[in-house]
Amino acid sequence: MSEREHIDALPEDLDVTAFVGPSVFPNITRRRIPGAMYALLAVVSVGAWVVTENAGLLLAAVILTVVSAYHFATAWNVAVDETEALLVATRTVGFPVGHASAQLAWRGLRSRPAWRILLYSADEPPSMRGLVELDAVDGHVLGDYTERNPEDWSRFGIDVSAGQRQSNSAR
Repeated sequence: MSEREHIDALPEDLDVTAFVGPSVFPNITRRRIPGAMYALLAVVSVGAWVVTENAGLLLAAVILTVVSAYHFATAWNVAVDETEALLVATRTVGFPVGHASAQLAWRGLRSRPAWRILLYSADEPPSMRGLVELDAVDGHVLGDYTERNPEDWSRFGIDVSAGQRQSNSAR
């Protein structure tokens, strides 16, 4: 194919016309599957240690048991989905929300899931922004922060105080 024949196109995974529905975060209770596999392998290692008296197999069984226990301890059920998290965050910030973005993060040694949501007010350009963090297991708000939007939009011809685009004659 020559350069003249090249047609610029979006990759299939970025084609918005092929949208089939909202993305779903997999529940991290799936960590129990490898946890069970590690536990089973630990039992097999103990059995092999009994037969062979190889201390390495006993050490492997202990390590596998610890790793398995950690997988079970961190297999939280994510009860609050992205939509519910955005709803709670919208109620928390106290201003009409326009654009928002949600991120699933983990807190602490046991990796408890938490939603971090960045929100902008609905006016154009946004005059307020907020950050809300809420627990993804039980939905309680861990913390929130709101402030006037400090971003400078004047170089794009937008009057920040009025929230309107300046006309060509006003520039």
